[in-house]
Amino acid sequence: MSRLSSDDWLALVKIARRAIASAVLENRLPDFPAFHATLSEPRGAFVSLYRGGALRGCVGQVENPGPLADVVARSAISAALHDSRFPPVSAEEVASLEIEISVLTAPERILPEAIVTGRHGLIVARGSFRGLLLPQVATERNWSAQRLLEETCIKAGLVRDAWRDPATEVFSFTAEVFSEKKERTISES
Repeated sequence: MSRLSSDDWLALVKIARRAIASAVLENRLPDFPAFHATLSEPRGAFVSLYRGGALRGCVGQVENPGPLADVVARSAISAALHDSRFPPVSAEEVASLEIEISVLTAPERILPEAIVTGRHGLIVARGSFRGLLLPQVATERNWSAQRLLEETCIKAGLVRDAWRDPATEVFSFTAEVFSEKKERTISES
């Protein structure tokens, strides 16, 4: 998968902002024109919303993604209105939201000893239990690779050391990350 251009990033941020504004302010889904090839590729993505530096919502899609632009629009709306950790974004908050978008590589199985903190995001899965943490979470919290594994297990609703159980699957991915304030790339392998 190719890296996104600065024009692609700007387009994605505009898509996310327009989707949030339409959903929150007008209670409708926006109409979008057809997107060029890069934004039409099936890719996973997460949209994180911040207000005053504090997380205000974060939702994304990894498996069976649709076109990137659609994934970003749907994830932005879900982050604003359906992240169960937060009340829905109010009309008064829309203009003050900072949008961060993480475009993901396809998840691949990884051995615990191969995890690089700050480079890899993780998915831990066992049966119907699944948890995901983006690569930037470990960097922001200064976690080791083992701590990232443990916290991803907890997010999945499993015990802290469930990653040691052979029935638990561990997948990694990398991400290109862009926000309205800064661009950071969590490099691909």
